[in-house]
Amino acid sequence: MSGTSEGPTPAAGLTRPSITESDIAKSPGAGPVAPVSGGRLTDAAAPTPALTDLAEAAAAAVFTDLAQPSPAFTELARSAPADPPVLAEPLPGLTDLAPPAPAEPAEPAEPAAPTRSAVSAGSAEPSSAPFRPAFRLAPVPLAVLDRDGLVVVANDALGSLLGVTADTLAGQVATDLVDLASDARTWHAYREVLRGRQARLRCTRRLKHPDGHSLWVQVTAAPLAPESEGVLLSLTDITARRELQARLRHLQMHDPVTRLPNRTLFFERLSAALEAESYEQSTSGRIGLCYLDLDGFKAINDTLGHRVGDRLLAAVAERLTRCADEAGYGRPSPPLVARLGGDEFALLVEESTGTEQLAGLAESALKALQAPFEISGRRLSVSASIGVVERQAAGTTATALMQAADTTLYWAKADGKARWTLFDPERNAHRMTRQALASTLRQAIERGEFTLEYQPLVGMEDGRLRGVEALVRWNHPEFGMLTPNRFIGLAEEEGAIVPLGRWILATACRQARRWHLEHPDEPPIFVSVNVAVRQVWDSDLIADVAAILAETGLEPRLLQLELTESAVMGSAGRPIQVLQALSDMGVGIAIDDFGTGYSNLAYLSRLPVSGLKLDGAFVRGFEHPERDAAARPSPADEVIVEAMIQLAHRLGLTVTAECVETSDQASRLRRIGCDTGQGWLYSRPVPADRISDLLDGRACRRP
Repeated sequence: MSGTSEGPTPAAGLTRPSITESDIAKSPGAGPVAPVSGGRLTDAAAPTPALTDLAEAAAAAVFTDLAQPSPAFTELARSAPADPPVLAEPLPGLTDLAPPAPAEPAEPAEPAAPTRSAVSAGSAEPSSAPFRPAFRLAPVPLAVLDRDGLVVVANDALGSLLGVTADTLAGQVATDLVDLASDARTWHAYREVLRGRQARLRCTRRLKHPDGHSLWVQVTAAPLAPESEGVLLSLTDITARRELQARLRHLQMHDPVTRLPNRTLFFERLSAALEAESYEQSTSGRIGLCYLDLDGFKAINDTLGHRVGDRLLAAVAERLTRCADEAGYGRPSPPLVARLGGDEFALLVEESTGTEQLAGLAESALKALQAPFEISGRRLSVSASIGVVERQAAGTTATALMQAADTTLYWAKADGKARWTLFDPERNAHRMTRQALASTLRQAIERGEFTLEYQPLVGMEDGRLRGVEALVRWNHPEFGMLTPNRFIGLAEEEGAIVPLGRWILATACRQARRWHLEHPDEPPIFVSVNVAVRQVWDSDLIADVAAILAETGLEPRLLQLELTESAVMGSAGRPIQVLQALSDMGVGIAIDDFGTGYSNLAYLSRLPVSGLKLDGAFVRGFEHPERDAAARPSPADEVIVEAMIQLAHRLGLTVTAECVETSDQASRLRRIGCDTGQGWLYSRPVPADRISDLLDGRACRRP
């Protein structure tokens, strides 16, 4: 089999064609090789004819491009004439272009004399290599390394990228050129590639150009061939791509309105600051956060439009940034100012020194926002509420820190706005308890964890039991027995007050009916049940009361419903209609805590109520100093109470005084005409069986 091949490029100063050893040994056993560059070669497997023909060939030089010279070349090196010259040294980096020499036994060849070599030992400039011009002119920065990591040859593109000439790179350490030893992992992988144990290394490095600018390159190192002693190093300039990525990341991580870091970048910085390696290297090991929300921004945004609102947010961001820069003066870094969304901002203080630093930063932020803003020809004023959290970074998570800050911000809003509030662990524990109660309230009703206690309502004249008030208790499996002030407000917020109120009403009516059946010879006592205003709005209270009365058999006149003054006074529409319907059924309606709310006596005459319960604050004003040195009696309280009792009686209403605790209070209330009393003087709230005992004796304590 024969073919035609184009020979290597002649060496400088040589006019005759050159022949490489791979041309001699390229097709062992495949037949004669066609003439190359005017020369005629026979089968390389037959050395003697090949040498004979080679001697007759008009070749200017003969090169070996094999790492292990073939027997044919060895014989040629020993006996060939001085002309043509013979290259006895292998050419690094070029052996992958030719197949390995046939595995034939051969005698060791004597090294060729230096005078017979066209290229000195170790050189990588084989002028006869067919790809040499392509290597030199390739636009990709390339270099061939030896197994020690030294540059053997580099092309012009690599020299241009690094700002030097390609020739000056020969012999230099590659790791110094492209910073491959800066981290242990990359250095280890690179060494494995040099040793032939790893197929490839790819990494990204930032290099410094001699003219001062930085450039990013992607470095790739891979062996040229399994049997080769060389490694190919290639570099790709990715500076433009990195810059584009940086611009895109900046847009992704910053708020377009205020140009501040956004929520994503804020949490990235916060998470990094809470990593163990970060706070262990810090001086204080602490972290602080000011969580800020603008007061009144929504009204400005809704009335003047989003364009004005956005400009106001940008102006606020500018002042907060200036405030943070001033606070960070003389410190390693200023606080990070970020917009978390809407009108919420955050100031993150890494390596904080304590609560005083955070409190000072919060105070500075409030002062910075006090001056009006000039926006689109308008003077706009906003204030801010700030939640402040400062703690040890160890053991803290980003989620926990933000939850604490959000809770503290809520406290600042609830305390009156335009202020900062410091996180309080005890207050937070109360909030967590409240949340735990809210989440289990509905299930507690189904599990039967609620119970009722009853407090007697006693006639002031005769001291006899007239009725009882049903008071709910929550026997919580974790927190113990809870009084209504711990969970009634939660029940109203969560909407659980409707089923809870229905259970209280049914249980109280059932118990009242049982007392009546157990004591048929005694006048029946009424039961008073508290009703939340949400029960009037969110449930069919009329139907519920009618159904419960029908089920228990309790007479409507023996049921009294109590509503607070603030819930009844000023109400219109459905609440009044419901109360009127209940009154028409014969159910008593009483106003609880009277005297602490609206106290609109003119409006009182138009409400379908049958009784008033005076707030205990008036009764406590009756205390005499000679009986209690710490008490401060108020003569005005007695005058006011007497006037309210007389007015109520003229309107046909009964009056009950709450919080009666002393005999003197009871005597004075009885003297000014109060009908019934309720308080610890007579009895604390007790279980239903204790009320049965009182019914047997009938009379309670009379002062």
